[in-house]
Amino acid sequence: DRSDRIIAKDGEAYSVGLVNGKVDSTTDLNRLASLLNIDVKTINDKLNQKYASDNIFIELKKISKEEQDLKLELLKIKGVMITDVKSRVYPYKEATSTVTGYVQNGEGKSGIELALNDKLKGEDGKEIYIDKDGTKIKTIAEKKVKNGVDIKLTIDAEEQKKIYDVFKDDKSAVIKINYNTGEIIAMVSTPTYDANTFSVGITDEEWENIKNGVDSILYNKCLATFAPGSTMKPIIGAIGLETNSFTASEDFGKSNLKWQKDSSWGDFYITTLEKYNETSNLQNALVYSDNIYFAKAALKIGKDNLKKNLDKFGFNEKMDFVQDIQNSTYGKLDSDKAIANTGYGQGEVMVNPIFMASVYSSFANGGTMCKPYMIYEENKENKTKIFKQNVITEKTATEIKNDLKEVVKRGTAKECYNESKNLYGKTGTAEIKASQDDKNGTENGWFDVFDDDG
Repeated sequence: DRSDRIIAKDGEAYSVGLVNGKVDSTTDLNRLASLLNIDVKTINDKLNQKYASDNIFIELKKISKEEQDLKLELLKIKGVMITDVKSRVYPYKEATSTVTGYVQNGEGKSGIELALNDKLKGEDGKEIYIDKDGTKIKTIAEKKVKNGVDIKLTIDAEEQKKIYDVFKDDKSAVIKINYNTGEIIAMVSTPTYDANTFSVGITDEEWENIKNGVDSILYNKCLATFAPGSTMKPIIGAIGLETNSFTASEDFGKSNLKWQKDSSWGDFYITTLEKYNETSNLQNALVYSDNIYFAKAALKIGKDNLKKNLDKFGFNEKMDFVQDIQNSTYGKLDSDKAIANTGYGQGEVMVNPIFMASVYSSFANGGTMCKPYMIYEENKENKTKIFKQNVITEKTATEIKNDLKEVVKRGTAKECYNESKNLYGKTGTAEIKASQDDKNGTENGWFDVFDDDG
């Protein structure tokens, strides 16, 4: 990590197996299968392979060297033998698995291990030579060993662990970034896994028990996209100011709980949760998270201006990153309803958490979006990386920043208010529904926030 703490290293594990000549009717295969979490049939199939002659060690599974109690129980079973084998070791276990991923059989399978596999693993050396009576006479051809290189990340392993400990029982994605430089300090997705378990190898039975999809421990939510809900509203507000579609002080009309553009919308209404008596301007709309205001705002901006300026922020654009990030998109803006829904982060808008961290950095950086990165830069001149220069003016950035401060002070994020620390943030709740009448849909909760420290 950034402080030279080891988060992935070469080490050793235990190889657990049976010595075929030592196995007889007294060997408790059921107990062995239970301890290793594999099927008895799997053990018997390995014992009955053609090569499995007497005194041959037949590996069943690798386990971590930390599993000392398991080792002692295994050694009580007749015929079991345990040897040391090389293995990738992850000292921070689940806390850093989102970042590191894991290695199996010498190959990176996910995370940084996969993305930088060729650099980390190096290349074996090879030599062709003439041998006489065990003595090398002449080398015909030789390829030198190419050792893998050490990779230093921007991640703070202790900060990573602290965040993991808070969210380990939740379905979550957390990105902590230095908005001045773009350095990612922490990247945590939960639920997750102990990379050591996957590094030593899991059985087919264990693999079958791992669910696929968004609830899988292998699913990295930090690289995926989700509906942003109200965290989209500062972006819409900024675009409105930039395009002169409205001013920050402009009153959009009396606050209501539901609204529609006109009767052509039939039974379709934009709804919001809170009615307020203050002026319906940009700051109050952000403070009270007024869906109706931002639906009107998006319509005032208009389809062409909205698409052009969302693209300016980097929507529909591939973000260069060490791992593959899903593109943030806004979908089809093919009707007034679609445009209105986009205004408050619903409709077809899907955003990535790393991308949103970059977007919100523009409000902190006077209009410039930092470029998130994870490979540590030793040279100070290279530390600051920019994704989009002057995506909005400093005046607009300052307006949005001041409004976000009020959101924390007296709005939907007021539970985070702290007199001794300036926080600027926006909460968001995105409903995942099949239709407006769907009562069984789920929700995504967001909080995008920054302080004065970077």
